[in-house]
Amino acid sequence: MSSVFANVLPVFVLILMGWLAAKTGLLKAETGDALGEYVFKIAVPMLIFRTVADAHFGGVSPFGLWSAYFIAVAVTWTTGHLMATRFFARDAKVGVIAGMSSAFANNIFIGLPLIDHMVGREGLLAVSILLAIHLPIMMIAGSILMEGATARVDGTQKRTLSVVLRQVASNLVRNPLVIAIAIGIPFNLLGFSIPTSVLPVVNQIAASAGPVALISIGMALTRYPIRGDINLATAVAVLKLTLMPAIVFATSHAIGLPRDWAAALVLTSSVPTGINAWLIAQRFRSGQSLAASTISITTAFGLITVSFWGWLLS
Repeated sequence: MSSVFANVLPVFVLILMGWLAAKTGLLKAETGDALGEYVFKIAVPMLIFRTVADAHFGGVSPFGLWSAYFIAVAVTWTTGHLMATRFFARDAKVGVIAGMSSAFANNIFIGLPLIDHMVGREGLLAVSILLAIHLPIMMIAGSILMEGATARVDGTQKRTLSVVLRQVASNLVRNPLVIAIAIGIPFNLLGFSIPTSVLPVVNQIAASAGPVALISIGMALTRYPIRGDINLATAVAVLKLTLMPAIVFATSHAIGLPRDWAAALVLTSSVPTGINAWLIAQRFRSGQSLAASTISITTAFGLITVSFWGWLLS
């Protein structure tokens, strides 16, 4: 257990360093935004492209991987929604945010660096395959469910499904991660290889993704204080850190995924809640404090729970 903890600790130390740098004013908030933009638009897309372009899929179908993960998403999201609306008596809009906060892992800024550090190239491949559909599915589901909940709670007119899908699709086609995957897959299938003169640059940019992502997410956490809906946020955090990885662990082994793929899925499902949950809450002006508190709580306790899942996998 101590060796696993030692492997997980550097990930959260970098997050803490970013948080302290922003909290003390050592680095300005604009610096964190710039670092986050670099990670999202350059470093992580380069890491994903390199991973997918050089991958050896070995005939393994991605559908088992997707099934193992999204079964857990569906169960955890539903549990979070019902817990918020039935047990805590919140409205349907807050229920959607609770469900999303319990099932939307921070796969990009924390998951990828963690998998790179603990599992390696095969684990990165598994997460890259997951990311190919993760963001589209989660954002489409969150937007559609919030549209319906807003119409019921506020009595506003619900936008049609086609309008919501067009808006989400418009955002996705410009998403750097989607573009990196879309380029990397045909690059791989056509048998191309990254030129040796370019490879060192690709490797250096890809290597910067992990530490810069972790520092930037630490700086961003200063914007998500733990306040309001503490009881519900704590309950949602428990679902995120325990229930979701437990279901991924069970489904990935039941489906018989390769060991590195199963480890990558469990670890990335166990990381703190992603900022996208707060973005949906902000977009629909409901549950912002719940999403913010859940992000901070899951990050604060993530070191312990991620270490536990790492130990269980080892």
